Amino acid sequence: MKQKNLLLLGFLLAYCFSSVFVINAEDPYLFFTWTVTYGTRSPLGVPQQVILINGQFPGPPIEGVTNNNIVVNVINKLDEPFLITWNGIKQRRMSWQDGVLGTNCPIQPKSNWTYHFQLKDQIGTYTYFASTSMHRASGAFGGLNVNQRSVIFVPYPKPDADFTLLVGDWYKMGHKELRRRLDSGRDLPPPDGLLINGASKGLVFTGQHGKIYRFRISNVGISTSINFRIQGHMMTLVEVEGSHTLQEVYESLDIHVGQSVTVLVTLKAPVKDYFIVASTRFTKPVLTTTGILSYQGSKIRPSHPLPIGPTYHIHWSMKQARTIRLNLTANAARPNPQGSFHYGTIPINRTFVLANGRASINGKLRYTVNRVSYVNPTTPLKLADWFNIPGVFNFKTILNIPTPGPSILGTSVFDVALHEYVEFVFQNNETSIQSWHLDGTSAYVVGYGSGTWNMANRRGYNLVDAVSRHTFQVYPKSWTSILVSLDNKGMWNLRSQIWSRRYLGQELYVRVWNDERSLYTEAEPPVNALFCGKAKRPRLI
Repeated sequence: MKQKNLLLLGFLLAYCFSSVFVINAEDPYLFFTWTVTYGTRSPLGVPQQVILINGQFPGPPIEGVTNNNIVVNVINKLDEPFLITWNGIKQRRMSWQDGVLGTNCPIQPKSNWTYHFQLKDQIGTYTYFASTSMHRASGAFGGLNVNQRSVIFVPYPKPDADFTLLVGDWYKMGHKELRRRLDSGRDLPPPDGLLINGASKGLVFTGQHGKIYRFRISNVGISTSINFRIQGHMMTLVEVEGSHTLQEVYESLDIHVGQSVTVLVTLKAPVKDYFIVASTRFTKPVLTTTGILSYQGSKIRPSHPLPIGPTYHIHWSMKQARTIRLNLTANAARPNPQGSFHYGTIPINRTFVLANGRASINGKLRYTVNRVSYVNPTTPLKLADWFNIPGVFNFKTILNIPTPGPSILGTSVFDVALHEYVEFVFQNNETSIQSWHLDGTSAYVVGYGSGTWNMANRRGYNLVDAVSRHTFQVYPKSWTSILVSLDNKGMWNLRSQIWSRRYLGQELYVRVWNDERSLYTEAEPPVNALFCGKAKRPRLI
C-alpha cells in the first residue's frame, strides 16, 4: 500500500511539474480593454464626429513581440454594430478572430466581445481598423507593431527609436453621410485632405543628430495612394508587411491604400527642422500634408519649397514597385532565411483571374468582381460552414475567370483545398488605381504589367525574390499577379481596400479547407463566439 501511495505521489508531482513547465513556457499575454465611442475632433479644422477608442484618435497602438498572445476586450458604445479587423495579422488556424462579417457576428451596441489571437511567427508593421460599414472613414484605426524576439537577429542597424506614422486621406463628411451617399447610388467625391496620425499639419518628430530612426509608415486611408518623403533625407527600406527587404535607398516611396512599410532614416543633415511630406498619387488636384522632423537643439524652422514628389506617373510607380524585393539572406520571425521557401519552383495548382468592375444593379451603383457584387448574408460564412447550415452560400456564385454577361448580386466564395498553391491575377480594366488585400496569409507579388493579363506574362514573373505581403496595388489598365500557398485553414476575406468599393460589393471569400477536424489545422469556435442569423448557439451537453 505504501509503495502504491509513493507511486501515486510521484505521478502527481510529475504532473504538477509538467503543468508548471507548460504554463511558464507559454508565450506572454498582452491584455487591452478598448471602449469605442463617438467624439468630436477637427482633423481638417472643422469640428466633426469621429470614432474614438479609449478617447483616442487614432486609436491606441499595440506594441507586441513575435508570438505574443493578444487579448482585446472591445466595448461597443456606438449606436451601430461594430467589428475590428487586424490588417495583415495571419491568425494561424483562427479565422474566428478575423473581425469581418464573413467570420464574425458584429458586436452589437451596448455590448462587448473579446478577441484573442497570437502574433504567431510574425514581425513587422501592421494596422487595425473598423471593418463594418463605413466606420473606417471616421476613425477606429491604429498601429500594430510586432517586434522581433531578442534572440532573433535583425538584418539592419538597431534603430535608436521608432516613429509610427498613420497616413491617410480624410473626409469632412462623417461615415453616416458617406454611407447615405453610397446607398443612394452615388460615388464618393475626392477626399478633403490628408492626415498624419490624425493631424493635417504641424506634427513634430524629434531626433538627435547622428542617430538612426525607424519610421513605420502605413496608409490608413480609404481611397487614395500616397507618396511619402522627408526633406533632405534618404530612406532605406528594410521591411514591408512582415518581410525584410533588400535595403534599397529611396528619395520617396509610394504607399498604396492598406499598405505598410518600414524605413530607416539617419539624421546626418545640418541641425534644423525638415518637412515630412505626404501627397496623393494619381489624383487631380494633388493633396499634400506635412509633419516636421526636428533635430534636437534645432532653432531653425523648416523652409520651403517642399521636396517634389511624383503625381500621376504610373510607369514611375510600377518601376519602383519592382525594386522592392525580398532579402533572401535575412531571417524574419524565425532563424531560417526568408528565401528558404523556393516559391518559384512550385507548380501552380489553380489560377484565379479577378476583374474588378463598376455596374448599375437595380438602378444603384455597385462594384463587382467577375460580374458579382458581394452581399453579406445575415449568417457569417464561417459559422454556416462549420455548422453545415444550408442556404447561406454556395461555390457556384462566382467563376474563376471573367466572363461576359450582366452583373449580379451574390455571396462569392471560392473553395480551395488546404495547402493548394494558387495564382491570383487582379485585372484592372478601369482608369483608377486599385488596392487588394488577402486576410489570413501573405502572398508573393510576382508581376505587374500593363493591359490584359495572359499566360505568356508568366515568363516575366519574378520567381526568385519577390516580396511577400498582404496588400497589392493594381495600376490603371493593368494587372498584378500573386502566388500564395494557402496553408492557413479557414474562411478568409479577399477585398478591395478602396473602402467605397468594398462597401458596394468588391470583395469575396476564400474557403481554405480539408475534411480533417484537428486542432493542428484549425481551432474550434471560441467559447465566447457570437451567434446571429441562422446560426444558433449549440446546447451544452
